Amino acid sequence: MLEVTASYGQFCPVAMAAEIFCTRWTPLVLRELLCGSCRFNDLRRGVPRMSPTLLSKRLKELVQAGIVENRKAADGVMEYHLTPAGEDLREVVMTLGFWGQHWVETQHSLQKLDPSLLMWDMRRHLDPTPMPSRRCTVLFLFPERPAGQQRYWLVVDGRDVDVCSTDPGFEIDLYVTSSLRTMTAIWMGIATVRTEMAQGRLELDGDPEMASSMQQWLGLSPFARERPRAGKAA
Repeated sequence: MLEVTASYGQFCPVAMAAEIFCTRWTPLVLRELLCGSCRFNDLRRGVPRMSPTLLSKRLKELVQAGIVENRKAADGVMEYHLTPAGEDLREVVMTLGFWGQHWVETQHSLQKLDPSLLMWDMRRHLDPTPMPSRRCTVLFLFPERPAGQQRYWLVVDGRDVDVCSTDPGFEIDLYVTSSLRTMTAIWMGIATVRTEMAQGRLELDGDPEMASSMQQWLGLSPFARERPRAGKAA
Protein backbone atom coordinates (compact mmCIF):
# COMPACT_ATOMS: atom_id res chain seq x y z
CA MET A 1 0.00 0.00 0.00
CA LEU A 2 1.08 3.61 -0.59
CA GLU A 3 2.52 5.54 2.31
CA VAL A 4 0.79 8.80 3.31
CA THR A 5 2.85 11.29 5.32
CA ALA A 6 0.11 13.87 6.02
CA SER A 7 -3.50 13.34 6.96
CA TYR A 8 -6.93 14.94 6.82
CA GLY A 9 -7.83 12.63 9.68
CA GLN A 10 -10.57 10.94 7.69
CA PHE A 11 -10.79 7.26 6.87
CA CYS A 12 -12.07 7.92 3.36
CA PRO A 13 -10.47 6.93 0.04
CA VAL A 14 -11.02 10.44 -1.37
CA ALA A 15 -9.31 12.03 1.63
CA MET A 16 -6.43 9.55 1.58
CA ALA A 17 -5.84 10.01 -2.17
CA ALA A 18 -6.05 13.81 -1.85
CA GLU A 19 -3.33 13.73 0.80
CA ILE A 20 -0.94 12.55 -1.91
CA PHE A 21 -2.35 14.06 -5.08
CA CYS A 22 -3.49 17.52 -3.95
CA THR A 23 -0.33 19.02 -2.46
CA ARG A 24 0.75 22.16 -4.32
CA TRP A 25 2.42 21.44 -7.69
CA THR A 26 2.04 17.66 -7.39
CA PRO A 27 -0.60 17.32 -10.17
CA LEU A 28 1.65 19.29 -12.53
CA VAL A 29 4.70 17.19 -11.68
CA LEU A 30 2.60 14.10 -12.37
CA ARG A 31 1.44 15.64 -15.66
CA GLU A 32 5.08 16.04 -16.72
CA LEU A 33 5.96 12.48 -15.74
CA LEU A 34 2.91 11.16 -17.61
CA CYS A 35 3.97 13.16 -20.68
CA GLY A 36 7.33 11.39 -20.71
CA SER A 37 9.68 13.74 -18.86
CA CYS A 38 11.91 11.72 -16.57
CA ARG A 39 14.99 13.84 -15.92
CA PHE A 40 15.10 16.64 -13.38
CA ASN A 41 15.98 19.38 -15.87
CA ASP A 42 13.21 18.29 -18.24
CA LEU A 43 10.72 18.28 -15.38
CA ARG A 44 11.83 21.79 -14.47
CA ARG A 45 11.13 22.99 -18.01
CA GLY A 46 7.57 21.73 -17.67
CA VAL A 47 7.01 23.57 -14.36
CA PRO A 48 9.19 26.68 -14.87
CA ARG A 49 7.71 28.61 -11.93
CA MET A 50 8.35 25.83 -9.45
CA SER A 51 11.60 26.22 -7.54
CA PRO A 52 14.20 23.44 -7.96
CA THR A 53 14.16 22.91 -4.20
CA LEU A 54 10.41 22.36 -4.10
CA LEU A 55 10.51 20.11 -7.18
CA SER A 56 13.16 17.96 -5.50
CA LYS A 57 11.02 17.82 -2.35
CA ARG A 58 7.90 16.78 -4.26
CA LEU A 59 9.78 14.07 -6.14
CA LYS A 60 11.13 12.67 -2.88
CA GLU A 61 7.60 12.66 -1.46
CA LEU A 62 6.27 10.84 -4.53
CA VAL A 63 9.05 8.27 -4.24
CA GLN A 64 8.25 7.81 -0.56
CA ALA A 65 4.55 7.42 -1.42
CA GLY A 66 5.34 4.67 -3.93
CA ILE A 67 4.15 6.66 -6.98
CA VAL A 68 7.60 7.35 -8.45
CA GLU A 69 10.80 5.34 -8.46
CA ASN A 70 14.40 6.37 -9.10
CA ARG A 71 16.41 4.75 -11.88
CA LYS A 72 19.93 5.48 -13.03
CA ALA A 73 20.23 5.80 -16.83
CA ALA A 74 23.07 4.34 -18.86
CA ASP A 75 24.88 7.70 -18.78
CA GLY A 76 24.67 7.78 -15.00
CA VAL A 77 21.97 10.46 -14.77
CA MET A 78 19.20 9.85 -12.25
CA GLU A 79 15.75 9.50 -13.78
CA TYR A 80 12.25 9.46 -12.29
CA HIS A 81 9.71 6.94 -13.53
CA LEU A 82 6.14 6.26 -12.52
CA THR A 83 5.37 3.02 -10.73
CA PRO A 84 2.18 1.10 -11.60
CA ALA A 85 0.44 3.17 -8.90
CA GLY A 86 1.64 6.34 -10.62
CA GLU A 87 0.52 5.15 -14.05
CA ASP A 88 -2.92 4.52 -12.58
CA LEU A 89 -3.18 8.28 -12.01
CA ARG A 90 -3.10 8.96 -15.77
CA GLU A 91 -6.87 8.91 -16.09
CA VAL A 92 -7.21 11.17 -13.03
CA VAL A 93 -4.83 13.77 -14.45
CA MET A 94 -6.38 13.64 -17.93
CA THR A 95 -9.90 13.92 -16.53
CA LEU A 96 -8.82 16.94 -14.48
CA GLY A 97 -7.43 18.55 -17.63
CA PHE A 98 -10.56 17.83 -19.66
CA TRP A 99 -12.69 19.26 -16.86
CA GLY A 100 -10.59 22.44 -16.84
CA GLN A 101 -10.80 22.79 -20.62
CA HIS A 102 -14.56 22.32 -20.50
CA TRP A 103 -15.49 24.46 -17.49
CA VAL A 104 -12.74 26.96 -16.66
CA GLU A 105 -13.29 30.34 -18.29
CA THR A 106 -11.17 30.58 -21.46
CA GLN A 107 -10.47 34.32 -21.26
CA HIS A 108 -9.21 33.89 -17.70
CA SER A 109 -6.91 31.01 -18.65
CA LEU A 110 -5.48 32.93 -21.63
CA GLN A 111 -4.21 35.58 -19.22
CA LYS A 112 -1.84 33.02 -17.65
CA LEU A 113 0.57 32.67 -20.53
CA ASP A 114 4.14 31.40 -20.43
CA PRO A 115 6.03 31.23 -23.75
CA SER A 116 8.67 28.76 -22.54
CA LEU A 117 6.02 26.37 -21.23
CA LEU A 118 3.97 26.67 -24.44
CA MET A 119 7.03 25.90 -26.60
CA TRP A 120 8.05 22.98 -24.38
CA ASP A 121 4.54 21.55 -24.61
CA MET A 122 4.43 21.98 -28.40
CA ARG A 123 7.87 20.40 -28.70
CA ARG A 124 6.88 17.12 -27.09
CA HIS A 125 3.57 16.78 -28.99
CA LEU A 126 4.83 17.89 -32.41
CA ASP A 127 4.31 15.37 -35.22
CA PRO A 128 7.21 15.58 -37.71
CA THR A 129 5.51 13.26 -40.22
CA PRO A 130 4.02 16.03 -42.43
CA MET A 131 7.33 17.96 -42.46
CA PRO A 132 10.13 17.58 -45.05
CA SER A 133 12.50 14.70 -44.29
CA ARG A 134 15.47 17.06 -43.87
CA ARG A 135 16.26 18.96 -40.70
CA CYS A 136 13.74 21.78 -40.28
CA THR A 137 13.99 24.90 -38.13
CA VAL A 138 10.96 26.99 -37.23
CA LEU A 139 11.35 30.39 -35.58
CA PHE A 140 8.40 31.54 -33.47
CA LEU A 141 8.22 35.30 -32.95
CA PHE A 142 6.07 36.87 -30.21
CA PRO A 143 6.62 40.61 -30.80
CA GLU A 144 4.63 41.83 -27.78
CA ARG A 145 6.74 39.91 -25.25
CA PRO A 146 9.80 41.28 -23.42
CA ALA A 147 13.05 41.03 -25.37
CA GLY A 148 14.16 37.77 -23.77
CA GLN A 149 10.84 36.03 -24.48
CA GLN A 150 10.23 37.01 -28.11
CA ARG A 151 12.08 34.28 -30.05
CA TYR A 152 11.98 30.50 -29.79
CA TRP A 153 13.41 28.01 -32.25
CA LEU A 154 11.94 24.55 -32.88
CA VAL A 155 14.48 22.24 -34.49
CA VAL A 156 13.10 19.04 -36.01
CA ASP A 157 15.57 16.40 -37.21
CA GLY A 158 13.82 13.13 -38.01
CA ARG A 159 11.93 12.11 -34.88
CA ASP A 160 14.08 14.35 -32.67
CA VAL A 161 12.51 17.67 -31.71
CA ASP A 162 14.21 20.33 -29.62
CA VAL A 163 13.27 23.85 -28.55
CA CYS A 164 15.84 26.60 -28.08
CA SER A 165 15.55 30.07 -26.56
CA THR A 166 18.84 31.11 -28.21
CA ASP A 167 19.70 30.92 -31.90
CA PRO A 168 20.93 27.38 -32.71
CA GLY A 169 22.64 28.71 -35.84
CA PHE A 170 20.58 26.81 -38.42
CA GLU A 171 18.93 28.32 -41.49
CA ILE A 172 15.31 29.19 -40.75
CA ASP A 173 12.78 27.26 -42.84
CA LEU A 174 9.64 28.91 -41.50
CA TYR A 175 8.97 32.13 -39.59
CA VAL A 176 5.83 32.09 -37.41
CA THR A 177 4.76 35.50 -36.11
CA SER A 178 1.83 35.99 -33.73
CA SER A 179 0.97 37.08 -30.25
CA LEU A 180 1.55 34.52 -27.52
CA ARG A 181 -2.20 34.60 -26.87
CA THR A 182 -2.96 33.64 -30.48
CA MET A 183 -0.49 30.75 -30.53
CA THR A 184 -1.78 29.47 -27.19
CA ALA A 185 -5.36 29.59 -28.49
CA ILE A 186 -4.33 27.55 -31.55
CA TRP A 187 -2.49 25.03 -29.37
CA MET A 188 -5.47 24.66 -27.05
CA GLY A 189 -7.86 24.09 -29.98
CA ILE A 190 -9.75 27.33 -29.31
CA ALA A 191 -8.64 28.68 -32.72
CA THR A 192 -7.04 27.25 -35.86
CA VAL A 193 -4.09 28.22 -38.02
CA ARG A 194 -6.43 29.01 -40.92
CA THR A 195 -8.80 31.25 -38.95
CA GLU A 196 -6.00 33.18 -37.24
CA MET A 197 -4.25 33.78 -40.58
CA ALA A 198 -7.53 34.98 -42.10
CA GLN A 199 -7.95 37.42 -39.22
CA GLY A 200 -4.40 38.72 -39.64
CA ARG A 201 -3.30 37.50 -36.22
CA LEU A 202 -0.86 34.88 -37.54
CA GLU A 203 1.79 35.30 -40.23
CA LEU A 204 3.75 32.46 -41.83
CA ASP A 205 6.77 33.17 -44.02
CA GLY A 206 9.09 30.59 -45.56
CA ASP A 207 8.73 27.03 -46.82
CA PRO A 208 5.23 26.82 -48.37
CA GLU A 209 4.91 23.09 -47.64
CA MET A 210 5.65 23.60 -43.95
CA ALA A 211 3.33 26.60 -43.81
CA SER A 212 0.41 24.75 -45.42
CA SER A 213 0.79 21.72 -43.13
CA MET A 214 1.39 23.64 -39.88
CA GLN A 215 -1.92 22.63 -38.32
CA GLN A 216 -1.00 18.98 -38.88
CA TRP A 217 2.60 18.98 -37.63
CA LEU A 218 1.92 21.39 -34.78
CA GLY A 219 -0.70 19.08 -33.33
CA LEU A 220 -2.78 20.14 -30.36
CA SER A 221 -2.72 20.00 -26.61
CA PRO A 222 -3.93 16.57 -25.42
CA PHE A 223 -6.83 18.45 -23.82
CA ALA A 224 -7.82 20.34 -26.97
CA ARG A 225 -10.41 17.79 -28.07
CA GLU A 226 -12.58 18.75 -25.11
CA ARG A 227 -14.58 21.67 -26.45
CA PRO A 228 -15.59 24.55 -24.16
CA ARG A 229 -19.13 24.35 -22.81
CA ALA A 230 -21.90 26.24 -24.57
CA GLY A 231 -21.88 29.93 -23.74
CA LYS A 232 -18.26 29.88 -22.57
CA ALA A 233 -16.27 32.83 -23.91
CA ALA A 234 -13.67 32.05 -26.58
